[in-house]
Amino acid sequence: MRAELVLLGKRFDMAPRARRRTLVVLIYVALAALMAALWYFTHWHGTGAWVFWVAMLACRLFLGGYYNGGLVKPFNNKAPRQQSEMPPPLLLLKLRVYAPLLAREDGSFRSDERELHQRDHAHYQAYQALGIAVLVPFFLASMRVLRPSLTAWIPINPDEMYYGLLLIALLLFFTLPQCILLWTEPDMDGARN
Repeated sequence: MRAELVLLGKRFDMAPRARRRTLVVLIYVALAALMAALWYFTHWHGTGAWVFWVAMLACRLFLGGYYNGGLVKPFNNKAPRQQSEMPPPLLLLKLRVYAPLLAREDGSFRSDERELHQRDHAHYQAYQALGIAVLVPFFLASMRVLRPSLTAWIPINPDEMYYGLLLIALLLFFTLPQCILLWTEPDMDGARN
């Protein structure tokens, strides 16, 4: 796990557990507010995909895990893609535009045994919760099919409700393992509040 977050060239110290927990809460509050606003204004008509893309952006910028960015190391243990070692084209050299060199094969991107165990345990916990999250729309859908009168009390369109619940499950699928790691990891060395 990385101890600092870089946004727009500014570094944020994320070594204290309290700051990482605050980040996790802010991410989920922002996602919940976005979902509520999109449902209120459009009832998911063409806007549910925005929630998915905002979650992917949160993974890329803050969480990491599935992407080479954020606080959690990549889950796949693969090195970042290397650009070719060929010099840039002459036009780029004249314009003084140079592509940044990516990390070398020093192994700093790889997870050690402890980190692999933490990653696997976080996925185990996340997907147990995700299994329960998928059971809720399944249970409501089967109630609607078997006894339609039992779901008459639901004040919204059932299809919108199923879509929203499955969208929540999708968000948890992409963000929960990293958030579990960020939430449970103790203060890192040299952490100051």
